[in-house]
Amino acid sequence: MSEQHQNLAIIGHVDHGKSTLVGRLLYETGSVPEHVIEQHREEAEEKGKGGFEFAYVMDNLAEERERGVTIDIAHQEFSTDTYDFTIVDCPGHRDFVKNMITGASQADNAVLVVAADDGVAPQTQEHVFLARTLGIDELIIGVNKMDIVDYEESTFDEVVEEVNQLLNQVQFQTDDASFIPISAFEGDNIAEASDNTPWYDGVTLLEALNNLPEPEPPTDAPLRLPIQDVYTISGIGTVPVGRIETGVMNTGDDVSFQPSDVGGEVKTIEMHHEEVPKAEPGDNVGFNVRGIGKDDIRRGDVCGPADDPPSVAETFQAQVVVMQHPSVITAGYTPVFHAHTAQVACTIESIDKKMDPASGEVAEENPDFIQSGDAAVVTIRPQKPLSIEPSSEIPELGSFAIRDMGQTIAAGKVLSVNEK
Repeated sequence: MSEQHQNLAIIGHVDHGKSTLVGRLLYETGSVPEHVIEQHREEAEEKGKGGFEFAYVMDNLAEERERGVTIDIAHQEFSTDTYDFTIVDCPGHRDFVKNMITGASQADNAVLVVAADDGVAPQTQEHVFLARTLGIDELIIGVNKMDIVDYEESTFDEVVEEVNQLLNQVQFQTDDASFIPISAFEGDNIAEASDNTPWYDGVTLLEALNNLPEPEPPTDAPLRLPIQDVYTISGIGTVPVGRIETGVMNTGDDVSFQPSDVGGEVKTIEMHHEEVPKAEPGDNVGFNVRGIGKDDIRRGDVCGPADDPPSVAETFQAQVVVMQHPSVITAGYTPVFHAHTAQVACTIESIDKKMDPASGEVAEENPDFIQSGDAAVVTIRPQKPLSIEPSSEIPELGSFAIRDMGQTIAAGKVLSVNEK
């Protein structure tokens, strides 16, 4: 195991080969679950096909996905020499955008998959814009399906040009982007340099992943641990469970849960069924707090130090990007906000300014409405208590998705919190 951990988002248009790429990365790094490999060996032998092919792995992952068996392609893990990666996107998954913004899915970096035969598609744009808004630092662009375009250098160059224009549009540093011609299906330039692209002398995809800068673990920020579930475990008592986003939790710490507004001393911390004295960002923990009962806290609470408790918003100001909405959004609109593990109905009290998404300049003060494609600064009032932090102070707890009518309609980040 490598020491360092990275959350990696795999983004891009739905048919551009994200799932195949994830399968290929798992396959090339020896990370395909053992039961999947075994099953194929048996199937292959029964059918008298020796050899064990990548395509099989893909078929199996696809079948399992249709049967709802796998824990999705998201949360699959693979390791390179430098990092242990967790993949934090469910390619083509309807909750993808929501997951990308909320959940334990704050990605450190991203691989953008663009099909060589199709170029920039609508979702490519949406995902790049989100990646930029949500603070993803480095983009690795896999120009996929090179096998379909006969490994033509000119086709690759066209796609690079097109993607660079898109990156410039949303003010992504194009110097920080690396472009790699790949075939996820055939394996070109994933683990080793391909003979099919003699014109390309850059790194392979796994090398590019290996060379990513180390994420700075947010240990010096105050403890913030959004609660995912609360269990009662015999012999221990009430055990809240969640992933530490920032800071450190030690046994003996005095903690506060907000917005439930209860607290106590941390008695025990458990990780992977073992008791540990402390836990850090990225750790999934179960813990027990003196005097806290099952009904005192719930999913969506955030645990933090008693002397620096999580903020609870009376109102907050945020920058939002409207991705899809059938009509227009006006003041008074009350959709559901998904922030970390909380889901709370919130009212957009006022639309303060409309921004030009390309330049980031103010386009209009106090507009009457906003619609798909608009970026705006808005003031929001949660209908129930909600703990949320300014993105500039604790980015891990400063972004959210807005959902309505079964779809993600907007994404945003918190600019300031007016506390209760």
